[in-house]
Amino acid sequence: MIVVSDTTPLISLLKIHRLNLLEQLFGGVHIPPAVFSELTANPNFQTEADEIRSCPFIKISPVDAMKVGKLQNETGLDLGETEAIVLAESMDADLTLIDESNARSVAEKRGLYITGTVGILGRAYKFGFITANEVRECVEVFRESGRYISKILIDDLLAEAK
Repeated sequence: MIVVSDTTPLISLLKIHRLNLLEQLFGGVHIPPAVFSELTANPNFQTEADEIRSCPFIKISPVDAMKVGKLQNETGLDLGETEAIVLAESMDADLTLIDESNARSVAEKRGLYITGTVGILGRAYKFGFITANEVRECVEVFRESGRYISKILIDDLLAEAK
């Protein structure tokens, strides 16, 4: 399975100490250079940056700069989101991990199959990689850390993880 990720799902999984779910669910994840930069550039988050740098199942994959520039001009998405969409298209990805609604909309219109952090947790629960209690703990960490995730998505996830 070819999976490409934008920045936010990776940050969210880092916050809940569940980055390993990506390996368990998908084997590996491809990220474009801008996403790697967004994950590793902030000196205030060096522990998380080191985790990304040393993660064997996250692979940095190049993108076509011309396609990125064109899509970014058309959509106004940030560089990481744009590169993730271009990479997913160029790799004919089976799944693209994106949380932001505008980027999700663009990806869907371009025919990409997408999910986000909540979808990852739902899959992990479905396949027995995390328990219902762990799902609830993850949601609580999101709430406490101020991560915005749609109440509807969270309610659906919590209803699934009974």
